Amino acid sequence: MASTKDYRDFIIEQLNIMDNIICKPMMGEYLLYYNGILFGGIYDDRLLVKKVESNKKYNMQEAIPYKNGNPMYLVDDVDNQEILREIVLNTCNDLR
Repeated sequence: MASTKDYRDFIIEQLNIMDNIICKPMMGEYLLYYNGILFGGIYDDRLLVKKVESNKKYNMQEAIPYKNGNPMYLVDDVDNQEILREIVLNTCNDLR
């Protein structure tokens, strides 16, 4: 199942407190970048971020983005912009 444009728009709106967020379509899903760093994506209307050490403190569930994909973390609290911002920043800092 592909992600809906409505969900994509909602996630982009939630991330609008950050500059330099880019959303690129990829085979019915969306890849998310911050300052050029791929930190996660929208898969089946779920926001997933890459697994990094600093994200363990959020106790997020693991989720598979697509068949045979590597596990990522599922962001459940997409309504909380401050937590989203922290998660994105932590993820990108660890990926540098």
